[in-house]
Amino acid sequence: MAAGLHPLAPHHLPAFITAPGETDTLMVITAIILLAAVLGVGLVFLRLHTLPERMAHKSQKLQFEIVAVLGLLALFTHVHLFWVAGLLLALIDIPDFSGQFGRMAHALERIAGVKPPEAEAEIDDAPPADTAHAASESRAKGSKETGHA
Repeated sequence: MAAGLHPLAPHHLPAFITAPGETDTLMVITAIILLAAVLGVGLVFLRLHTLPERMAHKSQKLQFEIVAVLGLLALFTHVHLFWVAGLLLALIDIPDFSGQFGRMAHALERIAGVKPPEAEAEIDDAPPADTAHAASESRAKGSKETGHA
């Protein structure tokens, strides 16, 4: 049997039509471009999706964790309001009130004459190691000069 063209087929075929048994280069190129496009769009989407977390990474730990949870909720539930809330929370710098309140509480305790709890008193009242050694030496010198043991 002769392997010629069908009598009704055109004699000039376009370049993207391949002969039977040969590699379809147009399909291979299209598959590579499609794979690159899907990976590129996926990476852009994930980069955009993690934008609030990357913005909140420099802020406080609690704020970062809340933004991260909102991002995960938005990812798994497809409720975009969670992502918007996380973005707004990442944009707002929440001041740290705990340090100020702690200092105010310690100052009020000193004014009122209330002793702080044992654990905090040891930490707050204990001088650093270098100054403690110097202070004990100065006390020892003072007691030798006055004659007290």
